[in-house]
Amino acid sequence: MADNSPVTVAAGARAAAKDKPDKPRPKRQQAPLRVRMLRHAWLYVLLVPGVVYFAIFKYAPMYGVTIAFQDYLPFLGFSGSPWVGLKHFETLFTSPDFFRILRNTLLLALLNVIFVFPAPIVVALLLNEIRLSILKRAIQSSIYIPHFLSWTIVAALTYLLFALDVGPITQLMNSLFGARFNFLADPDWFRPLIILQTLWKSTGWGTIIYLAALAGVNPNLYEAARIDGANRWQQMRHITLPAIQSTIVIMAILMSGNLLDTGFEQIYLMTNALNRSVAEVFDTYVYFLGITQGAYSYSTAVGLFKAVVGIILIFGANWLARRFKQNGLF
Repeated sequence: MADNSPVTVAAGARAAAKDKPDKPRPKRQQAPLRVRMLRHAWLYVLLVPGVVYFAIFKYAPMYGVTIAFQDYLPFLGFSGSPWVGLKHFETLFTSPDFFRILRNTLLLALLNVIFVFPAPIVVALLLNEIRLSILKRAIQSSIYIPHFLSWTIVAALTYLLFALDVGPITQLMNSLFGARFNFLADPDWFRPLIILQTLWKSTGWGTIIYLAALAGVNPNLYEAARIDGANRWQQMRHITLPAIQSTIVIMAILMSGNLLDTGFEQIYLMTNALNRSVAEVFDTYVYFLGITQGAYSYSTAVGLFKAVVGIILIFGANWLARRFKQNGLF
């Protein structure tokens, strides 16, 4: 005898509905563009200052890169200066200075990738393990302060600490090793000093993004891991690091675009006649040629080459991130 109870009937109806092929849903009629813009009019109004800023200060000056293909003369202007095509790029790539500057820039970029990029991640992970909130906030505040100091002050402090014979660190090293160190003039010490300055100035500020990412990790995951017997190291390895993995990838992509941008102010302030062979990079090279020697077209060609390499690196890093199933920028 068939069971006609309400529960059985309802179950049969659900099964029949499941077996029945789905009807194609009618496409939702999209409102016209004008209506949608009017609906979000205030959002577009808020967008205007940002668009104007980028149009005036970022995109409009790009017209100036045309002088990289000209023998630019200020009194003839953009339209009157003779067009020379790729002449300045050929001069750059055949110049004996090119490989020296490229090597100096790439070595500094490599040191930044090895030491500077992971430093905020490590510090953020260590701060995340501090359970005493007062101590955690005190450390955070103290390591943020160097970010607000200008490179001029950082360079002045470096000169005071490492000055020949009178700097406290120089005196300490001289007494420990029985040698006479000259950190500021020795080319071998130029790159370590630059990396130390960058670490001191930027590590604390860089932890903000990673600490924000760590704040979004579900605490229940840690509780479940502790119940399963996971120690602190295992929690960090299997919960914390995977949780901020996408943030690390995004920051790595952004950093790749600035790989050849070693920072003009810092390098310029630390450069002197004795360490110039290892200190000169693309940023300072453009300044010395373009501003002090008036080679506007050639220095623009150098800057354009650096910008193109940066764009290629961003797209390459983004492609690699997509290739390895990570979130990219676009």
